[in-house]
Amino acid sequence: MEHTEKCIIMHSTKELEQLLPRGCRLFFIGIGGVSMSALAMIAKEQGYTVGGSDRASSRNTEMLKEAGIPVFPRHAAENIAGYDAVIYNAAIGRGNPEYDAAEEKGLPLVYRSCFLTFLMRGYRHGIGVAGMHGKTTTSAMLSHLFLYAKRDPAILIGAELPELGHDFRSGGGDDFIFEACEYKDSFLSFKPSVAVVLNEEMDHPDYFKSLDQIKDSFHRYLEIPGKDGYDIINCDDENVLASANGSPAHRVTFGIENPTADYRAVDITYEDGCGRFTVLKQGEPFCRVRLSVTGTHNVSNALACIAAADICGIEKETIEAGLATFTGAGRRMEFKGYLRDCPHRVPVYDDFGHHPSEIMTTLDGARRMNFTRLRCVYQPHTYSRTAELFEDFCRAFEACDEVIFADIYAAREENVYGISSEQIAERIPHAKYDPDWEHLLAYLQKTSQDGDMLLIMGAGDIAKFAERIAGK
Repeated sequence: MEHTEKCIIMHSTKELEQLLPRGCRLFFIGIGGVSMSALAMIAKEQGYTVGGSDRASSRNTEMLKEAGIPVFPRHAAENIAGYDAVIYNAAIGRGNPEYDAAEEKGLPLVYRSCFLTFLMRGYRHGIGVAGMHGKTTTSAMLSHLFLYAKRDPAILIGAELPELGHDFRSGGGDDFIFEACEYKDSFLSFKPSVAVVLNEEMDHPDYFKSLDQIKDSFHRYLEIPGKDGYDIINCDDENVLASANGSPAHRVTFGIENPTADYRAVDITYEDGCGRFTVLKQGEPFCRVRLSVTGTHNVSNALACIAAADICGIEKETIEAGLATFTGAGRRMEFKGYLRDCPHRVPVYDDFGHHPSEIMTTLDGARRMNFTRLRCVYQPHTYSRTAELFEDFCRAFEACDEVIFADIYAAREENVYGISSEQIAERIPHAKYDPDWEHLLAYLQKTSQDGDMLLIMGAGDIAKFAERIAGK
């Protein structure tokens, strides 16, 4: 094993086979998180005894309890008594009482992504979807497609898939589809046989200090499949192309603009914002796609899915039909209902977008839905991202008619940057700042009109606001 960062210990699958025999007892720190709760459920289904802790009660913790998994409501050293190993993620390290207690007792401390790779052993196709943006939607779209094809895939993604009611699935087929997160280089411990990269640009400035560092990380990720595996890359993105140089894997490209793409979308039209297009495979007509999700970015996402499905042997007729029935993932342009206690019928959509590029592509898709007025409520995520990409945020909302900024969601950070949402709002003519949720709701109810669309965006607790303001 090797230390790649303080408190992050990387184990090989072979090591974990020795450390984690079937039936041993696993403790998950932060078990209520999206990926940790899914890993805990999959581990239980694979025969492990599972428990964990999380300070916040949530739908995930309730699901775990209903499955018979104990969840401690606080972090404490005594919680790990009786467990054989501890699973943790990038947000956990020394200073957490359970992490420290495990280290003191000499229990194996297993990093989340290493544990995921361990669970993936035995699957013929490990399909990892990476990229700064769109990986959750794309991995959800791909999962839906493989389910439609009756491939019985294992799935671990970053949002709920409607047909599962969860963000995970323990499948019995040959395929394991997962979302490969780049933060703190987590994806470098995965072992995909098919590595998908959607895009690359500057993000996570609390870890990545330059675009060159990002490109180097993605290059190492694309090397993982090796000469027997595949890299599926967006050839419209120069940074992705640069990262792919020198990889030993078979290169498969997709794109809209680049005429050399192995899978290319042409003759693109939109119906209620959803793309209709022909796919050329190596220059020849392959299939005709009618999407049920909006935006040009989802045309590109669909191309990545088509390439992966084709490589894994799914028939083109099944690809066409499967993509047509995909309606999205949780918090990705998700329709929540209509603005409650409002005299007008104003639809409320919820979206996870929190990077300027994500915001612009989402707003572009929303604008194509032909509402008279597009209003957005946005909660910035982390001080470091807001400060580093400040000028980009100031330009990201040009497509909407009004944007209202809530306070920055701090997540893991302190505001050492002196940054605020109010500073962004002051730079945008059609923006305002409102830090009070109740006041904001009253303002939206009072000022909404027929023909409006209301889009709630952000990666923090603004999702709770979207749930609260929407009625049927």
